[in-house]
Amino acid sequence: MTHDATERTDRQPRAVVVGGGLAGVTAALRLAEAGLGVTLLEGRPRLGGLVFSFRRGDLSVDNGQHVYLRCCTAYRWFLDRIDGARLAPLQDRLDVPVLDVGGPKGPRLGRIRRDALPVPLHLARGLAGYPHLSLAERASVGRAALALRKLDPADPALDGIDFATWLGRYGQSPRTVEALWDLIGVPTLNAPAAESSMGLAAMVFKTGLLSEPGAADIGWAHVPLGELHDTRAAKELDALGVRTVLRAKAERISRTDGGRWTVEVPGETLEADVVVLAVPQQETHGLLPEGALDDPDRLLDIGTAPILNLHVVYGRKVLKRPFFTALGSPVQWVFDRTGSSGLTGGGQYLAISQSAARDEIDEPVAALRAKYLPELERLLPAARGADVRDFFVTRERTATFAPAPGVGRLRPGARTRAPGLYLAGAWTATGWPATMEGAVRSGLSAAGAALSTLGRRHDHPLQEAA
Repeated sequence: MTHDATERTDRQPRAVVVGGGLAGVTAALRLAEAGLGVTLLEGRPRLGGLVFSFRRGDLSVDNGQHVYLRCCTAYRWFLDRIDGARLAPLQDRLDVPVLDVGGPKGPRLGRIRRDALPVPLHLARGLAGYPHLSLAERASVGRAALALRKLDPADPALDGIDFATWLGRYGQSPRTVEALWDLIGVPTLNAPAAESSMGLAAMVFKTGLLSEPGAADIGWAHVPLGELHDTRAAKELDALGVRTVLRAKAERISRTDGGRWTVEVPGETLEADVVVLAVPQQETHGLLPEGALDDPDRLLDIGTAPILNLHVVYGRKVLKRPFFTALGSPVQWVFDRTGSSGLTGGGQYLAISQSAARDEIDEPVAALRAKYLPELERLLPAARGADVRDFFVTRERTATFAPAPGVGRLRPGARTRAPGLYLAGAWTATGWPATMEGAVRSGLSAAGAALSTLGRRHDHPLQEAA
């Protein structure tokens, strides 16, 4: 499918963006806004990359549950740019129900929530009443949080140690790590504390919990993700005259004798002044021309981490809240997706998001069903005896880059050594873990670098908002 471009003049600089995920769409939007003639290539039959929807019978299903925080200013800019902010609203105030079913006294519900007080007092009352930690453990969290506020997440020394080691230095017990730090860190970083770069962890917790009172308020799409990242994104690209070519996989990128670029796709060779590679690190490595990076093989050293998503459709309502997270159970985060999926008939559709799921990513559906349906009944008494209309699984084996210690030195910036060639993707050096926020930031960086090189005046949208 091709969205036809508007008429372009020969003098107009041209750009090719390879990859139609959030990074590539963002770069294409910004380049087109600056007056470049842009072609966006995407190998899949849709935009959105690893954040997408599909049909299963009468249901519209997201491949996985994706959330963002109020501090995700780049993704919020993106939502505004595609006229989608109202479709993915934020909580008025951070409030995370945490159900512990592993304690000796039976199931107990606690909450991670904030007040409107200044940082760090905004979390003090919530922490004081958090029942899943002892008084001493809650006090130790306060001391660690104060130490976190003093850190610079960009300090290379922090990238060399793991988060669990740092937490141990500040007296965090295994229970504190489980019931607080990993509860937040695993879904954000896609790795437990012991496997996470301290630099990335410091960035997550300092920005999300310790920058401003509302920074960690949670938002999520109340419509299928495809409505945002495919349908609405394509509409905005069309309005700017971007030629969007789907099912078109770039096969080769090379420099012309005249200093421009050629991008070869099946049946067509495109010429451009600017190329943005916005595809995963392994694919980028295969497309990079010689000399574009000092050590391109570093890209192959950036590992990947999986996310497993379980989808359960019950014949009746079993969960009253929009979401919750669990302790003492293999279940991590559970979201009610009934409304966005279009489910009718009085049932309820729950999506269970399992991050850092390396041990389960290849388990058969039958084994996952046998394990998780009883767990959901243990967590949700209303699910006991409820008709299970459907149970299915989506697997993202390379959902994110692995945030392992040392990954910071492997992540390249937007600029390459080849003039006119730029990199984008959540795996590049955004300072963020592999999130929708990081993907959008990378697209902004790549487009900004390209426009600066071309001498095109442009304003950074996040600086405008500041």
